[in-house]
Amino acid sequence: MIGVVYVILLFLGLIGFAAHLVAQFRVARILRQRYPHQWDIVAATDSTSHRRLHTWARLQRVLRTDIPEMFDDRQLTLWHRCWRYAPWVAWSCWLGALALRAATH
Repeated sequence: MIGVVYVILLFLGLIGFAAHLVAQFRVARILRQRYPHQWDIVAATDSTSHRRLHTWARLQRVLRTDIPEMFDDRQLTLWHRCWRYAPWVAWSCWLGALALRAATH
């Protein structure tokens, strides 16, 4: 029984981290498609060879704020919240699995 709970917690943690990654791409896609002028600010075109890394860093800065929720776009808000809270759920599950494992051994 404890082994099943352990595996479920690990699996839920994995799903949480995957949701965090997918949410980031979904937010970027929604911004690109529905709000191209605002996306141009995030993905400011510069002549550096590391443009993708710079765009990713600027997107991370935007995601750490409440700016995506100010668009009053239900899908954007949903994916932004998923990006924000999925790692908390994932780490909680993995730490719970670790505690469960430590308690049984």
